[in-house]
Amino acid sequence: MASERAKQLAAQQKAAAKAEKLRKKNSDNPKDWGQGRQFIEAFKITKQYDNALVWLMLGGFILTVAVFVVIGLFVSPWWMWLIFGVLFGALAAMYILSWRAKGAMFKRYEGQAGSAEVGLNLLPKSWIKNPAIAVDRHQNIVHRVVGPGGIVLIGEGQPGRVREMLATQEKRHAAIKYNVIVTTLVVGDAANQVPLTKLDKTIKKLPKTIKPSQVTEIVSRLKALDGGRPAMPIPKGPMPTMKGARSALRGH
Repeated sequence: MASERAKQLAAQQKAAAKAEKLRKKNSDNPKDWGQGRQFIEAFKITKQYDNALVWLMLGGFILTVAVFVVIGLFVSPWWMWLIFGVLFGALAAMYILSWRAKGAMFKRYEGQAGSAEVGLNLLPKSWIKNPAIAVDRHQNIVHRVVGPGGIVLIGEGQPGRVREMLATQEKRHAAIKYNVIVTTLVVGDAANQVPLTKLDKTIKKLPKTIKPSQVTEIVSRLKALDGGRPAMPIPKGPMPTMKGARSALRGH
């Protein structure tokens, strides 16, 4: 009896493992993908927005291999340096893909409602992100992040209307900020605006004014302010991440 139950359990576990493998194979969530598929998908999507990608990756690979081959001409055994060259050449190509993928990601989402969240997703985990805390019928949006630099409100859309929305949100946050600095930014390419490509860097450069423990406390206070506000997602179809390479892309 015990042996029969063990066989049934083993069969169930085998079936569950097979089903999970099939689910991941057919999943469109980058978190379910292996390194190989992540690399391939990232390459395909980046290539659509970057015509120079293939040549840059190929050039990086060949140049790296050539450097190691030259070293091998003077240091034996030469074949070992060739192997090192191929390995480091592949790493160089992956680094170039990761570097160019960030620019391709911005090109893909630039001008779409909610595109600022793409830049915010590049912030480290020390920043707590709350997308679309305010949205109007013209798709002007205000996002919020809380981190070492205090509370940051980010607006995107029609500049005049966005600044009005930011002013309103700044007053609302004044009730709970308790001397925490509130910074407002408008995403765009005009004067006094922050380009989408520099949004994450601009926020990370803000002076550190609060400690990690204070961030948690502030976020707790903000929950009451937000109430039952529904979150607005970023545009559909985010680009995949790549394990083992720089996390320039963000998945679901």
